[in-house]
Amino acid sequence: MKELEKIIKALADRNRLRIIKLLEKRKLCVCEIAFILGITQPSVSRHLKKLSNAAMIDSEQDCFWTNYYLRKDNLTSRALLTCLNKHLNKQSVIKHDLEKLKKVNRTRLCCKR
Repeated sequence: MKELEKIIKALADRNRLRIIKLLEKRKLCVCEIAFILGITQPSVSRHLKKLSNAAMIDSEQDCFWTNYYLRKDNLTSRALLTCLNKHLNKQSVIKHDLEKLKKVNRTRLCCKR
């Protein structure tokens, strides 16, 4: 029951739902997610931490990037996302995010600093 509660709480935010939909497509770094969602990197990091605490996502190091991805071993979260996808896939903000995802270039975004 605690696992389900954590997942539902993690999904109870517009930006976290948007992040989940992006991570369904591919692994992403904080810079890419921040650019697509139009929010700050610290805000993205807070959202990622909540999703990670709910065991919905994980990360891996790739050179100087940390890539975030959906965990496939969390059956509870996968079942909930399957139910939500019919509704989420129709949302214009999700469609817009997925279009931006096609154009995002991490080397230009992240290496500006």
